[in-house]
Amino acid sequence: MKILVISLAGVGDTLLATPLIHELRAIFPAAVIDVLVLWPGSRDVLEGNPHLNTVFQKNLIKDNQLNKLAALRFLWSLRPRHYDVSINTHPQSKILYRLAARIINARTRISHNYHQNKWFDRLLGDHTLPQDYEKHSVENTLALLQCLGVQPVLPQHDCELFLSRGEIAWVDAFLSERNLGARTRFGIHVGSSGTKNLALRRWPVDHYLSLIQRMNQNHPEVAILLFGGPEEEQAHEQILARTSHSHVFVVKTANFRQTAALLRTCDLFISGDTSLMHLAAAVKVPKQFVIETPTFYKPNHPYNQPFSMIRNPEVAGRNLQYYLYDGRDIRGTNDELRRCMASITVDSVYQMLRAECQFLHGSR
Repeated sequence: MKILVISLAGVGDTLLATPLIHELRAIFPAAVIDVLVLWPGSRDVLEGNPHLNTVFQKNLIKDNQLNKLAALRFLWSLRPRHYDVSINTHPQSKILYRLAARIINARTRISHNYHQNKWFDRLLGDHTLPQDYEKHSVENTLALLQCLGVQPVLPQHDCELFLSRGEIAWVDAFLSERNLGARTRFGIHVGSSGTKNLALRRWPVDHYLSLIQRMNQNHPEVAILLFGGPEEEQAHEQILARTSHSHVFVVKTANFRQTAALLRTCDLFISGDTSLMHLAAAVKVPKQFVIETPTFYKPNHPYNQPFSMIRNPEVAGRNLQYYLYDGRDIRGTNDELRRCMASITVDSVYQMLRAECQFLHGSR
C-alpha cells in the first residue's frame, strides 16, 4: 500500500499532522508513507521521523507563471508513484490543496469538506468529512481514518519531533557561550505568519518592548530569548536598542529543529497562535502563554499541552466572525485589526505571567 499525506498549510499545521502519520504506520506497518509539504520549515519538523519513507517539499504558490508551470510539473511527476491513498490533513481549505491531490491522482483521495466548498470540489476528492470547529485539528485529521474503514489504534496521541544529537549539542553550546545554563529562560516570539493578512494578528512590538523592559527591571535573573527568523529582524533590533544585552538575546537558528531544541530548555514561552506556539507545545515548555488573536480557536490550540490564554477584549469570543477556514483574510480593516491586538494591555500580560509563574512572585 502507498499513502501520501498532503500538508500544504503552515509549519505548525504539518506538526499537527504527525499524530496521523504515526497512526498510519501503526495501522499499516508495511505501507509506503510519504508526505508532501509546502515550506522548508515543514520539511525540517519531519526530518528523522521514523514513520515516513519520503518527504517531498515544493512551494506551489509562488506568483509568477514560470513557477506555476514548475509546480504543475512537480505534481505531475508524483503521478507515476501510483499512490493508493492521498490524505489532505486539516486545515487545508484552499481549493489549490485539493487540486494538488487531484493532479497527483491517488486511487482514493480523502479530505475535509469546508463550508465554502463549491460543486466542483466534489470532482477533486473521493471521500470527504465535514470539518468541525469544535474539535482540534489533530482530531479533525484523525477522523479521516474512517474514510479508510479503520479507527485509531494508538492509546494516545501527541505531536512528534525527532531531534538529533547535533541539535541538542548546538543548544548546549548556545547556552554555555552566553552563560545561560543556570538562568530562568523566557522565550518570546513577536511574529506570526506573513501570508494573507495574518501579520495583523501580531501583538504590537512596542507592547512586547514594554513587557520585556518590565521583566528586565523586576526580574533581572530572567533571560529573554527572542525567537524568529528574517521576518522578525526589524522588531528584534527595535527591542535590542532599548534593552540590556545582558538580559535579552536574539536566537538565530539554522532551522526549525534547532529552534525546537532550544525551546525545549525554556521555562516559559509567549506568542500568538504561530508555528512556534505549536513547537513549544510539542517540546512541552513548562509554562506556555498564548496571546489571543482573532484566529485563535479550538482547532489550533496547543495540542495535548496546558497553556494560559491571555484574553483579547476586542475578540470577546467572536473568533469565528473574524476568521474561518475558507481561504480568505481575517475580516476587518487593517486599522481595526491593529486596534484589536493593541487592546491587550502590557499590564494584563504581565499580571498573567506573575499569576501563573511562582518564580516571578518576588518582583520589585
